[in-house]
Amino acid sequence: MPIETVVSAIERAGLVCRGAFLLADDELGGALADVRTIVLIGVAGRFGWDAFAASEEVFDGAEHPLDRWSRRVVDRLAGELCAVALYPFGGPPFLPFQQWGRRCEPVHPSPIGLLIHAVYGLWHSFRGALAFPEALDVPTLKHSASPCDSCAEKPCLGACPVRAFSTRGYDVAACVAHLHGSEGAECMGGGCLARRACPVGADHAHGPEQAAFAMRAFVRAHEAR
Repeated sequence: MPIETVVSAIERAGLVCRGAFLLADDELGGALADVRTIVLIGVAGRFGWDAFAASEEVFDGAEHPLDRWSRRVVDRLAGELCAVALYPFGGPPFLPFQQWGRRCEPVHPSPIGLLIHAVYGLWHSFRGALAFPEALDVPTLKHSASPCDSCAEKPCLGACPVRAFSTRGYDVAACVAHLHGSEGAECMGGGCLARRACPVGADHAHGPEQAAFAMRAFVRAHEAR
């Protein structure tokens, strides 16, 4: 199957193809025993958000609307393209989507832990993948340096009001506690201030509705732990 056919189907479903790669022989096993090609699917900037925002899952009142919508859409794509659907959620065990992402696109770890993209900055995510038994003709990954390497000021590390991000790691407890208080309203309404401080891909930053949804989902996920 031409990779262009897969990319077109993903775009028609309202999502973004995040690249593809071939599994090595020593990676074939378990859930990936019969898989040769992985095609990642996700959201990049605001691309992908509109399809979800208009979906039935947004309005039905049930939990985890984005995950449920992702499953419905990617499952349908898998059926149409004779592939197997894979997801970054629903574990443990969890599939290594962050590692896969680095094999598909020139993305790199940022100082705040998220992968940074040269175009979309920190404003992207993976929503699923299609696994194919045949080796598709995937494009060669074009390597590039991380934009963080040439960023001397690292504004992302200083923007958080509670200093949750540092070279020592991410203080999740401090972040969540801040978001629960009234002083966290700016983060909850407009998105993580550390994320917004990054100049890379600033034009692709989430709009208010998308940002607020992501922050509410983040808080709920950590309340459940």
